[in-house]
Amino acid sequence: MNEPDLVQLLSPTGHRADPDAHPDLEARVAHLDAAALRELYRDMVLVRRFDTESTSLQRQGELGLFPQALGQEAAQVGSGRAMARQDYVFPSYREHGVAHVRGVDMVDVLRQFRGIDHGGWDPAEHNFHLYTLVIGSHTLHATGYAMGVQRDGLVGTGDPERDTAVVAYFGDGATAQGDTNEAFVFAAVNNAPLVLFCQNNQWAISEPTTKQSRVPIVERGRGFGVPSVRVDGNDVLACYAVTAEALERARTGGGPTFIEAYTYRMGAHTTSDDPTRYRSAAEEEEWRRRDPIDRLRLHLEQLGALDGEFLAEVEAQGEALGERLRREVRAMAAPSSGSMFEHVYATPHAGVEAERAWFAEYEALFVEEGTR
Repeated sequence: MNEPDLVQLLSPTGHRADPDAHPDLEARVAHLDAAALRELYRDMVLVRRFDTESTSLQRQGELGLFPQALGQEAAQVGSGRAMARQDYVFPSYREHGVAHVRGVDMVDVLRQFRGIDHGGWDPAEHNFHLYTLVIGSHTLHATGYAMGVQRDGLVGTGDPERDTAVVAYFGDGATAQGDTNEAFVFAAVNNAPLVLFCQNNQWAISEPTTKQSRVPIVERGRGFGVPSVRVDGNDVLACYAVTAEALERARTGGGPTFIEAYTYRMGAHTTSDDPTRYRSAAEEEEWRRRDPIDRLRLHLEQLGALDGEFLAEVEAQGEALGERLRREVRAMAAPSSGSMFEHVYATPHAGVEAERAWFAEYEALFVEEGTR
């Protein structure tokens, strides 16, 4: 099978692609002036600093585990910045860039990887759900939420402040999971306002995409009758444009879209993984030359829109973020054992309260025993 078309607006050398190749998509990024492009650059640099600092914290024993997003910054920042405030996100466990642009405190992201709670932010505050560790399970949750939005009359009203879309992020490995395939079925037949955003980073832990699918990943969406597009996941402009188009389709009642962001995981699957055991240094170097941050930086230089003062400002912000991560993560204390009874239900529950009371009495026995 021939390789599907790859949407690209910005080449690896930082040059803009032929504007006649994708005129509709070009129109969606026309408002991004030099100042806006610098903010996209800032986002990606800060997200990478978060990634490298968190990896160091795990190596120092401060985190139990950390999943790197190194190399995937353009896919996440570009798609995340295309969303409206009311849009709702269902992430997997690697969407640090999306969390950042949705306003989640990046320190809170690490509470889960510190092992002290299941997610340290209020999903309703940012319209950004808690991270999901079970591969692909959240795609069904996202589909159900999108169907609920649709039935609540928040789609196709013509009010840009009201019409809502839902985005589910997952990796190439998740496309082989049953839950994800069921999500495609329900999204398609219900015309759900859902964007299914797959970051194909080439490896599902140690399994390459060639062992996951006999056809390009983007073809899987088409098999369910979902409009599908493959975008250069290292091109922040293309990711922004493609996602903006899909979100507009969803909000106006046009139904779901499947986006395959063709990118690469430059780091390990998680900090417990050793990618040198299954992929070559030559492959890593080839993708390193397509680095998404370098690509935008080259473009800004060509525009004459990058100066030393801005770069120094971003570097200082990165240093401040790193220092704050180190300080606040190390200060995170283990939760009390009684906290397991919190956040079980949204409202008070007699059964949970009875169990809490019993457990408190049970714990007190050990305290009394220790004081004798």
